[in-house]
Amino acid sequence: MPIFKNRAALRWLVPVTAGVAVIGGGAAVGTLAAGADPALPPRTAAQLLDDLRTSRLDGLSGTVVQRADLGLPPIADLAGLASGNELTSLLTGTHTLRVWYGGPERQRLALVDTLGEHDMLRNGRDVWTWNSRSNTASHRTLPAGEAATPSAPATPADAADRALAAIDPSTAVTVGRSARVAGRDVYELVLTPRDADSLVHQVRIALDAKKHVPLRFEVLADGADKPAFEVAFTQVDFRTPDADQFRFNPRPGVTVAEEKAEKPESTGKRLPGAAADRRPNGTDVRTVGTGWTTVVVARFDASAPAGLADPDALRGDKGQGGPAAGADAVAKVLGGLPKVSGDWGSGRLISGKLFSVLLTDDGRVLAGLVTPERLYQAARG
Repeated sequence: MPIFKNRAALRWLVPVTAGVAVIGGGAAVGTLAAGADPALPPRTAAQLLDDLRTSRLDGLSGTVVQRADLGLPPIADLAGLASGNELTSLLTGTHTLRVWYGGPERQRLALVDTLGEHDMLRNGRDVWTWNSRSNTASHRTLPAGEAATPSAPATPADAADRALAAIDPSTAVTVGRSARVAGRDVYELVLTPRDADSLVHQVRIALDAKKHVPLRFEVLADGADKPAFEVAFTQVDFRTPDADQFRFNPRPGVTVAEEKAEKPESTGKRLPGAAADRRPNGTDVRTVGTGWTTVVVARFDASAPAGLADPDALRGDKGQGGPAAGADAVAKVLGGLPKVSGDWGSGRLISGKLFSVLLTDDGRVLAGLVTPERLYQAARG
């Protein structure tokens, strides 16, 4: 199965932070040869891109380490309240995951920390999650013909797919040094944004020299020599895992909740200049700009300013604080963010190493891999 053409084989694979998720730049391909350590046959950037597009991934298992040093304010608790998903902890720190891939309908991921394990598993149309701390699980059945895999963190492939999805002159692509990742020889593709307003200095993608599958994905912030975000295999096996790896075998006493399958999202695309996308949760979403300096703009209904004041939507675990605790936590976090204002209005700013988020007092959220100044420009529109 060609991994670049079959997005399902890639999309299940990687933790994408808020900043990485909006990478949309393209590339003007360079022709530098790879370094000599280890000694690998020279490949141009164009050849490596072709290797990536035509490579096949039939099966895989391994251990992945994800590190994030995004320079964020303490918003992890707010993210947890907003989603109720422990995987939001991947926004900060270092995390270890075990991954298994047996085709577009068989995937498994286990996020392991010092307090327990959180599993996500797909086998055919059945999708399961399990939390070892609470010994609770959930199950849902995907609609017939549903091609999308469940949203889940895992390897560098999905991040690479997003970064390379659109090829145009907004990015220079060259070949970096060859290296070793998870005991395997790799080539390195280096993506460098040309726009000075982007907070991304470089994206580095390490491709397995034989399988042409991404084994490491790094994002370096402007002015930094160490990755602000990195996801990499520390061990990888390209054999297809046994079918038993994708069977859900709950522990004794586990409580399983049945969930209603979500309706597939519309695949229709808006033409440039069309009205903003209207979402079921009452938000209008549009984008400003292109490539690495794209800004996503969301406007919430007047009944829910900034979309963050609804206690029900931001409730923590059931029975642990309830709506009041959720609202108090949100108010505390937002109150600690710096106030900003200008001819565009006023609001609060979240500023990290790779991205900025502007929460305006008139109910808008603007975000991108850009400087705050670029957000202010977009807010004037």
